[in-house]
Amino acid sequence: MPFASRTRLRCATVEDARAIAELIAIAGEGIPIWVWREEAEDGRDPLSVGAERAARPDSMFSYRNAILAEHDGEVAGMMLGFRVDQPTGRNWAALAAVPSPLRPIVELEYRVPGAFYINALAVFERFRDLGIGTRLLQAAASRATALGCTRLAHQVFSGNRAAVRLYERNGFRQIDSRPIEPHPGHSLEGRVLLMVRPL
Repeated sequence: MPFASRTRLRCATVEDARAIAELIAIAGEGIPIWVWREEAEDGRDPLSVGAERAARPDSMFSYRNAILAEHDGEVAGMMLGFRVDQPTGRNWAALAAVPSPLRPIVELEYRVPGAFYINALAVFERFRDLGIGTRLLQAAASRATALGCTRLAHQVFSGNRAAVRLYERNGFRQIDSRPIEPHPGHSLEGRVLLMVRPL
């Protein structure tokens, strides 16, 4: 059976919260685990904190904003995205209180009001090179169109060449960037790239 016919996309449910957290952690290359560890109490597993966030129906990182890819019945990948609101003066004023490793990411997100922002897209390693990332990007475009968005936006670390190539192959172009801020969750260097694709 062809690989494509063995993969299906579906809307996530609250039962998928743990898998969503695992895939957000992969997409964020250390940053989500660091954030969740800061929030964890009494030595709790950071992924459990992430799963609790994903299980909330009213969170930006909610399962309601996620589309999952399943391959042979197993969760293989995920796209989590939402429409970016126009930042207010209050949003900009609050930016100074955002932890420095996250500030460049928030600044870049504010650059694309009205866009459908792909906050996280990841595929588990054993399911890579099956075209699942491309299918999730297609699903993001469909969801964006349904929400009246005219472009997709995403951020990627410059050192993740495979991800940069995936987005370029799918019509994304870099419009801005910020230096990566060091933090305990990763040792990445380079820049955070803001990439967009018109719809």
